[in-house]
Amino acid sequence: MKYCVAAASLLLAQSSAFTVSPAARPATQLAAGDYEPLEGESKINLKIDLESEKVATMDEIEKGKKVYCRCWLSGTFPLCDGTHMKHNAATGDNVGPLIVSVKKD
Repeated sequence: MKYCVAAASLLLAQSSAFTVSPAARPATQLAAGDYEPLEGESKINLKIDLESEKVATMDEIEKGKKVYCRCWLSGTFPLCDGTHMKHNAATGDNVGPLIVSVKKD
């Protein structure tokens, strides 16, 4: 019995060494007013419709697919023009587009 308890404690200690504490994980959903910028964090959107309070795009798609920008750097915003690839190469980031397609029957 002592061996089982010791083995379980050892496994638990080893597995916790490889887990990320909840405090270190970025929240995926925040309530209004709960967001606090990280050190060095600044605006994401530096060029698209800056005079608007919020940039929101509505679109309808009936066939095919559309590829939307998520890096805010596209010259064809809101559509992706591949600029994120240059950004990723320069910064080590991994941002990519949102691809929306119509479900085929």
